Amino acid sequence: MKIGVMLGYSGSKASVPTELVLAAESLGYSSVWTAEAWGSDAVTPAAWILAKTNTIKAGTAIMQMSARTPAMTAMTAMTLNHLSEGRFIVGIGASGPQVVEGWYGEPYGKPIQRTKEYVSILKNIFLREQPLVHEGEHYQIPFRGEGAMGQGKPLKSILHRSSSIPIYTGVATEKGVATAAEIADGCILVWMDPKKTSLWSRSLNKGFALSMHKKKSLDNFDLATVIRVSMGDDMNACRMKIKNTFALYIGGMGSRQKNFYNDYAQRLGYVKEAKVIQDLFLSGEKDKAAQIVPDSLVDETSLVGPKKHVAAQLENWQQAYSEQKLGSLIFNVSSIDELKFISNILLK
Repeated sequence: MKIGVMLGYSGSKASVPTELVLAAESLGYSSVWTAEAWGSDAVTPAAWILAKTNTIKAGTAIMQMSARTPAMTAMTAMTLNHLSEGRFIVGIGASGPQVVEGWYGEPYGKPIQRTKEYVSILKNIFLREQPLVHEGEHYQIPFRGEGAMGQGKPLKSILHRSSSIPIYTGVATEKGVATAAEIADGCILVWMDPKKTSLWSRSLNKGFALSMHKKKSLDNFDLATVIRVSMGDDMNACRMKIKNTFALYIGGMGSRQKNFYNDYAQRLGYVKEAKVIQDLFLSGEKDKAAQIVPDSLVDETSLVGPKKHVAAQLENWQQAYSEQKLGSLIFNVSSIDELKFISNILLK
């Protein structure tokens, strides 16, 4: 079983929980993941982690595509891949229109098309078989549009072949999962109910059927998911910690017109609740929005409460992992004790 650690977003001060990462490595965790929103970037902490570890892999969940050109991402990935002796994982994603247009000042465009072009460019750079040329809707390399001097030259990476670098995409929609299944090595779901993995079966099969890799399946594709952890004797307090996060995603990570996480919550069966959470959050009543998040949604997707309850929840994940070929389970923990408890059950 492959288990990982999600470090999440930075607060007002950038930091890396080095002791937690080193503990995860010693306990047998296979990966650690960094993130970015509009504060700390995802790459710098990943580089920091790779420099201080020996075996654990570091991935970005996710690098926002609009923040950097495909060539820059490829250069970053190849550099870290060489320096870490193959331990870097590229995780990319489209983010949302509020961040892309409001923070990066870039048009959101068509996220699925952008992802396909982006991954294609990354792979071509990694393979290093010929100078880079790409003619697409989002990217034209060499660039010959308005403002170009007309002197762009197709180039080949100075760094040598790095075709084994895994590429993951962050997903929350059916189209996103299908695209990942078609072109990537894995995808990272923002959360998942292990008893409802069938929600993604059609999308996965559609993507596998379109893949250039004719034998692609869950045997060689990593359907990974983030699992939030809040352990303690006070069940309500533990749930509330997770509810605050869900309220942010379902209510505030997007506009009323476009919020992928709100749509996902509805697909999981929480149609009315998702709409109320969004209404409250966007009206400024964030605490009330968190209180509306159903206990069941938290329990189905996260690990919460006393050790006995968490152990029972982990059984659901173990069963889904073995029967439905789930991929990496990436735990968002806050302590080394939580790391140890999870590894003692899953890696025994």
